[in-house]
Amino acid sequence: MIKITDKSQCCGCEACRSVCSKNCISMKADKEGFVYPHVDLSRCINCKLCEKVCPVLHPASSTKVPSVYAGINNDTDIRLQSSSGGIFTLIAEHILRKNGVVFGVCFDVQWNVVHHYTETKEGLSRFRGSKYVQSHIGDSFLQAKRFLDEGRKVLFSGTPCQIVGLKNFLRKPYQNLFTVDVVCHGVPSPKVWQKYLHESVCNAYHIRRGSSLSLADKIKNISFRSKEKGWKTYCVKIEYQNGKKDSIFAAKNTYIQAFLSDLSLRPSCYACSAKLHHVQSDITLADFWGIERLHPEIDDDKGCGLILAHNDCALSLLKSLNCQLQEQKLDEAMAFNPSIIYPVKKSVNRNFFYMMLDKTSFAFSYKASTSSALLMRIIRKIYRKL
Repeated sequence: MIKITDKSQCCGCEACRSVCSKNCISMKADKEGFVYPHVDLSRCINCKLCEKVCPVLHPASSTKVPSVYAGINNDTDIRLQSSSGGIFTLIAEHILRKNGVVFGVCFDVQWNVVHHYTETKEGLSRFRGSKYVQSHIGDSFLQAKRFLDEGRKVLFSGTPCQIVGLKNFLRKPYQNLFTVDVVCHGVPSPKVWQKYLHESVCNAYHIRRGSSLSLADKIKNISFRSKEKGWKTYCVKIEYQNGKKDSIFAAKNTYIQAFLSDLSLRPSCYACSAKLHHVQSDITLADFWGIERLHPEIDDDKGCGLILAHNDCALSLLKSLNCQLQEQKLDEAMAFNPSIIYPVKKSVNRNFFYMMLDKTSFAFSYKASTSSALLMRIIRKIYRKL
């Protein structure tokens, strides 16, 4: 029976819930907004399948050095809609042409981040672009298994821990499964994301903060990585139904800065067991930061993808795509993107940030958590009395 005593030992992939034949495991959010498994002991038969599929209890390992490439989709429009080089779309289209199914991450009607699937090329647009929030897996593992058992090709994309969770859940290899993960800095809390969004909507519509409202009819579109001012100086862009628009450089956007300063991440991200030597995907995708120094001749500031091909099948597929590929050295790629191999370090102010989040706004929680030591001591004294 799965039992979480240390929250850093659960990545929230939902493999345990998905594999339970008695449906006695549910995922419940804690005070920080991250979900963890809870077992209904009255229905549990102690088969221990939930423990056997856990990617933290049973991390995979890999000793093979990947082939490394810089990649650029030849379709500039698709590349501009994507976070980096637009390579994911090319892989997905390849699978769809073979009557396959593609699983990716998108927004639901309330702008939560969820896993979903598509069987059409048009459906891929929802999956393009990074979503810096932990996604809700839902029944995606079960749906993927159903398609695989029917003999259809499946592309499943997600974070490295989600891919390990999927493969542990399946409990056997499938030749018709192709997996793509991303170089992951860590996953922020859905609660933090929703609080940030509500405050953004309140500002755009001049609504009092804390008011109960639905985001479905207030927001038109969201891009975490708008390239309207360039790939390297990307913006967080929110378009509202009333015609207003926020477009803020990532360096000045409080949500992105809370993410990058490691305040809002899941506890397991600081002890990640799914970095390079544990990756189980066929291909890993990321931004090729530093390409302007290594190969300035291919950098047009519209996005360049870093591609790690982990096996011969991945390498063969990659070379069949309609894209520019340039082979690189792994150590050069890692020099500009340490998240390939190293987990982030827990911010000393993380617990304070989440304590503040329950007492005040996201914006104030972030600012207080990044203020001077003296100001933080004053704020702590005030809010401990509330």
